[in-house]
Amino acid sequence: MHDLFAALAHAGSATPVPEQTVDPTLVTPGPAGFVVIAVIALAVIALVWDMMRRIRRGRVRADINEELDAEQQAAAAAEATGVEHQAADADDQQVETPGDETPKAP
Repeated sequence: MHDLFAALAHAGSATPVPEQTVDPTLVTPGPAGFVVIAVIALAVIALVWDMMRRIRRGRVRADINEELDAEQQAAAAAEATGVEHQAADADDQQVETPGDETPKAP
C-alpha cells in the first residue's frame, strides 16, 4: 500500500520537460521546401488538367465512332433490303404466268 501512495505522490509532482536535442531551424523546410512543394503542386494540377482533356477527347471520339458505326449499319441494312427488293422484283418479272403465254408462230 505504501508503494501506491508513493506512486500517487510522485504523479502529482511536475513532469520534467525534455531537452531539445535538435536545432528547430534545421528541421523546418524553409523557403526551398516551400518552392519544391509549390512546384510539385503545380505539376500535379497540370497532369490532372491534361488527363481530363485526354479523357474528354477519348469520349468524344468514342461517341463519333458509335455514330459512324450506326450510320454504316443503317446504310448496310438499307442496301441489303433494297437489293433483296430489287432481286424479288426481277424474279417476278422473269417468271411467266400460265395464262399469259403467247403462242409462238411456226
